[in-house]
Amino acid sequence: MLNIVILAAGLGKRMQSDLPKVLHPIAGKPMLAHVLDNARRLNPDRIIVVVGHGAEQVQAGFADQSDLDFVIQRPQQGTGHAVQQAVPLLRDSGNDSDATLVLYGDVPLVQSETLSRLLDARADGMAVLTEKLADPAGYGRIVRDGSGRVVRIVEHKDASAQEHAINEVNTGILVAPTASLKNWLSRINNDNAQGEYYLTDVVGLSVQDGVAVSAAHPGAGWETLGVNSRIQQAQLERIWQGEQARRLLELGVTLADPARFDVRGSLTCGRDVFIDVGCVFEGRVELADGVRIGPHCVIKDAVIGAGTHIEAFSHVQEAAVADQARIGPYARLRPGADIGSHAHVGNFVEIKKSRLGEGSKANHLAYIGDAQIGARVNIGAGTITCNYDGVNKFQTIIEDDAFIGSDTQLVAPVKVGQGATLGAGTTLTKDAPAQQLTISRTAQKTIVGWVRPTKKS
Repeated sequence: MLNIVILAAGLGKRMQSDLPKVLHPIAGKPMLAHVLDNARRLNPDRIIVVVGHGAEQVQAGFADQSDLDFVIQRPQQGTGHAVQQAVPLLRDSGNDSDATLVLYGDVPLVQSETLSRLLDARADGMAVLTEKLADPAGYGRIVRDGSGRVVRIVEHKDASAQEHAINEVNTGILVAPTASLKNWLSRINNDNAQGEYYLTDVVGLSVQDGVAVSAAHPGAGWETLGVNSRIQQAQLERIWQGEQARRLLELGVTLADPARFDVRGSLTCGRDVFIDVGCVFEGRVELADGVRIGPHCVIKDAVIGAGTHIEAFSHVQEAAVADQARIGPYARLRPGADIGSHAHVGNFVEIKKSRLGEGSKANHLAYIGDAQIGARVNIGAGTITCNYDGVNKFQTIIEDDAFIGSDTQLVAPVKVGQGATLGAGTTLTKDAPAQQLTISRTAQKTIVGWVRPTKKS
């Protein structure tokens, strides 16, 4: 039986923010959400989040996640005190295999693979996640005996000069038998420089009770980096973006510049995908084989078909684009846009909640909303579907092979029949019959003798 306790009660004073520290984002989602994602991959029996400063905001941010239990730590008297608040909720069958893993809401990137190694290392005893640093200043030191066994952890402020020389440090992450942990937490005290109850004191108590203490190490140094300031947040953001870029490169994706690339969600790529500089991917994005993304595009919750090109400065959100399409530059696909294969959406064209059929084109300066457009349709420059009367939305239907001339307004609800042509400048308020030319213009006339006004002195 596995309990996971996540400490998320800190103030985060150095963040200079009204937002609780654990809600500050890395890669587009709160730090606490990253910790929860990796915690859930371990299939725990219970997840307990210890909150304090901004508790209401933190709980509200995760109110839809029914697998979480929240407990409040007030006042904040150290990490040991924080875990003590979770003790009444810890599940414990009395078996030595029952374990409690302690994580931190402001250490967002520890990976589930590392946590699995830590769980394996404990072997019914206790295990701590440690790391060796060139500069261990500020970290608790791992003190081992002559046989190399962990015997205690000493905080930096309480360490002797000899202990300061130790470069193996405590990350704060540990796992212990649940029944033993409850006992040790009841025995720790605050007799230290900070006057706090240190969770690390349970290591010494474990040794006193003859319970073995093992150590495991993270797969990468960045996994145990915490965030206490905006600077550290920005540094960790770039580290994580670099790691995501590295993983994509290993899978065969071409990134024009891995340092100018952001994933704020999940990005799945096929073979021979190319991504230019400055692109941002949010939510769940899928790029099929041969997709090319031009510079400075923003793509959110979208599926892009094989061989499609998204040109520079285009925005795609909650949309689907089929194979071999051409989007942009400067195009905007809004929620509900569904672009068919071999279709073209050009510069300064906006499409919302509409289907653009196979081989159809809207190449210049158009707005298409609440429309169903068939195959091989040409949408001329300056065309607008007038879908909103100020209260309700209405649909425009344009059937296959229609030709819509430039500067046309289609006042929905309206239908353009198959193969119909709308002359440039038409304002369509009634259905246009198939295979016919429909046009609405006032007669052109010239005013003889008209004089352009001049500015009066």
